[in-house]
Amino acid sequence: MTTSIQDVAQKAGVSISTVSRSFTRPDLVSAKTRERVLAIADELNFSLSRSAAALKSGRSLRIAVLMSGHIRLWFTASVIEGLNEVLHAEGYDISIFQISSIEERRAFFEMLPVRRNADAVIVVSFDIDSREIAQLASVDVPIIGINTAESEQHGFAAAVNINDRQGSTLAARHLMNLGHRRIAYISTDRDVSLSFSVRGRFDVFMETCRKEGVEPQVVVCKVDGDGRYQISDVVTQLMSLDEMPTAIACQEDGIALPLMFQLERNGFSVPGDVSLIGYDDSFYTNDIGLTTIRQDPVEMAHIAARMTLDLIEEKPVDEPFVTFPANLVVRSSTSRVH
Repeated sequence: MTTSIQDVAQKAGVSISTVSRSFTRPDLVSAKTRERVLAIADELNFSLSRSAAALKSGRSLRIAVLMSGHIRLWFTASVIEGLNEVLHAEGYDISIFQISSIEERRAFFEMLPVRRNADAVIVVSFDIDSREIAQLASVDVPIIGINTAESEQHGFAAAVNINDRQGSTLAARHLMNLGHRRIAYISTDRDVSLSFSVRGRFDVFMETCRKEGVEPQVVVCKVDGDGRYQISDVVTQLMSLDEMPTAIACQEDGIALPLMFQLERNGFSVPGDVSLIGYDDSFYTNDIGLTTIRQDPVEMAHIAARMTLDLIEEKPVDEPFVTFPANLVVRSSTSRVH
């Protein structure tokens, strides 16, 4: 016969709300009462399983995930998938804090003291400053990074990153090895972006080209209020240049894929008139034939999640700072300059 919360309350001599608070809001119940409720719950084999486990362990069984950008983006969605696959199996919930603006960023850190009901904080693709690191550290739980800059120097307990320097170098050299000198680089606005990868990929790509005497044209891809890239504006900017580039590198596949279609609608053949390279190896890139830089955010998230669990359990992490290599995947969207 299944034991109910009413049975626990009756035997413990407390109200149903006190039993509920013992599981969900233990800070509102005295330690003595909480211990009695838990003991009787165990005796009666009553288990709001997750809450009971949280009460026993003194943990919230919740992981806070702080991420920049929109959840629907390929990288972000893939990270959430990977985290959930590992953490959910261990009884942990994920609380996602999506930061898409400077105002949201400020509000999150100002409200941080009331968000201490998490066992760890995972920071995803977020260019965090030293003041914010100190605010996170004040929560006194492990801080783990995924795709975060200078993670060890910033005081993260662990981090998993892709080698963006390697990836951007491969992209630039691939285009130049094909003979391209008129190259454009498409990026979102680096001054307002919260993602360090946006700036890092841009800086390395430009540096690699300049070493070979090539000065890429920079085109900023605008983002509307819903977070959608304004690809038609990118095409307008490209066609307004004194000379159309023979090769285009994009900050991410999310720009490159729709740009390929827009270019062809405007009479340009890819790669006949212009070569195109993306970054991520996301959905549909293989089907469409986009040359790109491959990364695996699901596996990165798996590793980060397992390290998170070890840190919560205060187990040693053999290799807390992991860097994934980037891989150039050459498909049909790039060719030698004509």
